[in-house]
Amino acid sequence: MNDNNRNMILAIVLSVIVLFGWQYFIAGPQMQRAQQQAELAAAQQKQAETVLAPKIVTTTNADGTTSTITEVAGVPVYADTAAALAATPRVKIDTPALTGSINLMGARLDDLKLKGYRETTNKDSPIISLLSPVSQKGAYFVEQGWVTPQGTTAKLPDGKSQWTVEGANSTLTPTTPVTLKYDNGEGLIFRRTFALDPHYMFTVTQSIENQTKAPVTLLPYARAVRNGTPPVQNFFVLHEGPVGVLGDKNLVSFKYSDIQKQQQSDVDSNGGWLGFTDKYWATAVMPEPKTPIAARYSWSKPAAIDVYQTSYVEKTPVTIAPGATGQNKSYVFAGAKEEAVIASYESTYGIDRLELLIDWGWFQILTKPMFYLLRFLNGVIGNFGLAILTLTIIVKALFFPLANRSYASMAAMRRVQPEMKAIQERFKDDRPAQQQATMELYKREKINPISGCWPVLIQIPVFFSLYTVIFISLEMRQAPFFGWIQDLASPDPTNIFTLFGLIPWDPTALPFVGHFLALGIWPVIMGITMWVQMKLNPPPPDPTQAMIFQFMPVIFTFMLGTFPAGLVIYWAWNNTLSVTQQWFIMKRHGAEVNLLGNIVNSFKRKPVDKAS
Repeated sequence: MNDNNRNMILAIVLSVIVLFGWQYFIAGPQMQRAQQQAELAAAQQKQAETVLAPKIVTTTNADGTTSTITEVAGVPVYADTAAALAATPRVKIDTPALTGSINLMGARLDDLKLKGYRETTNKDSPIISLLSPVSQKGAYFVEQGWVTPQGTTAKLPDGKSQWTVEGANSTLTPTTPVTLKYDNGEGLIFRRTFALDPHYMFTVTQSIENQTKAPVTLLPYARAVRNGTPPVQNFFVLHEGPVGVLGDKNLVSFKYSDIQKQQQSDVDSNGGWLGFTDKYWATAVMPEPKTPIAARYSWSKPAAIDVYQTSYVEKTPVTIAPGATGQNKSYVFAGAKEEAVIASYESTYGIDRLELLIDWGWFQILTKPMFYLLRFLNGVIGNFGLAILTLTIIVKALFFPLANRSYASMAAMRRVQPEMKAIQERFKDDRPAQQQATMELYKREKINPISGCWPVLIQIPVFFSLYTVIFISLEMRQAPFFGWIQDLASPDPTNIFTLFGLIPWDPTALPFVGHFLALGIWPVIMGITMWVQMKLNPPPPDPTQAMIFQFMPVIFTFMLGTFPAGLVIYWAWNNTLSVTQQWFIMKRHGAEVNLLGNIVNSFKRKPVDKAS
């Protein structure tokens, strides 16, 4: 064999190896992934088509007239909760934290109330209702199920299927799971077992008994569905709406308005969770950790009602051989966003960053430690309001060295005021020379002219973090202080414009300015403390600056009137401590502090200069 023939054979062999290698290692897996994606997309579509969406049904009456009603899964939509619950058979839920029921039509969780939380501070107020039936306006429910892969068929239970209770237990408690059963009449028996811990975590185990003569392949899914757009705070420090943590995509969240515009968003992930979050409550569905899933956020609007859905379909099919039983396990969180409970679920179940159900905001590095400290102080003192006051003292102590240097510099500036006025007189027509002489004076006396800003600047992240804690943390909700403050997370309920309830009118209903007329006692106290703090220093010589400083306490009083009472109390207490701290430090450095004189002078009428 000559060299040319040998080279040709070698080239052919190498080409065949490359072709087969490309097919085996690259083209084949790509085709398999594309086929899998197509199957999952089809499964997601099947699952989406089973959404229990409202529809308008028109019927013709005996007299020839027509009438319309709204139905879901063949059941009329009721305005009354009791009527909606009575429309279908149910299994009772009773735990220390939850009460409600599982709907046997569809075997879905659609009735859940939180025993530990009431709508208002009134002890007779109704407890919080989290989930509600599909046959009620504003339905909100969680559901598990199965879908068939592309190209296969099987008679599966859907939202209209009637399940039965298997066994003697008919009440779901932390110690007694409940198993529901559905026979499709074609050799497949479906079971759905609900287990519940003492708090808010449901474990849902789905199983299929295959009594046919052929294997059955199915894909498990789970979803949370919400009919109607719920009211939201719509504030930048808090997210409310569809949310989830999905692998490499990390935190995935949408406003309700955003998902309406996008209509659908698909995310592939290994494990994770997704659902809906409100200010204090949340629902989330999640597979077992590291399970490959195809997740979807979606919106539709049948019968003029917004329907939001967060769902996933597991990528790994469950194949059940003839005579065998296959199963799938998933989890549902449905309850209050208690930080300690959520943290325990994250560690116990290995759920990826479930803590992000709570929106800690941009300053999480400060917000979470501040929350932990407040919770600890409340455990010691027994009152969140007193815990806020104690936290303020601790923050003041931590920043005392910086404040000490700042106020010392302010005291030095007070001492050199006569020299500064002399410089201004000497160089009143030469601005560059005046600035140079002033800087030389600062350098000689070791004064930092901007150091007085530090006490205010360091408060900004602390104030914002504390605001976030008070605003979003469930532990602060309906936490009382003293007197009329029975909820530190809500604004001061008093109002000076109604003479504290003596005048029967609502000033906040006025257009444009009504928002600023919700002015209670604590915002006024805060404004007074801020005004007193400003009187520690004489007014600036510039009339414009003096006017701005004069109106700042008034502006802040009205701005903070609608803020949570806990934050206003913190600000008033912080101002009081700042006045005391500044007075002592400046006196110690020899500066004249005529606080009382400055306050008295502010009420004196200033003489009017008359033209000569």
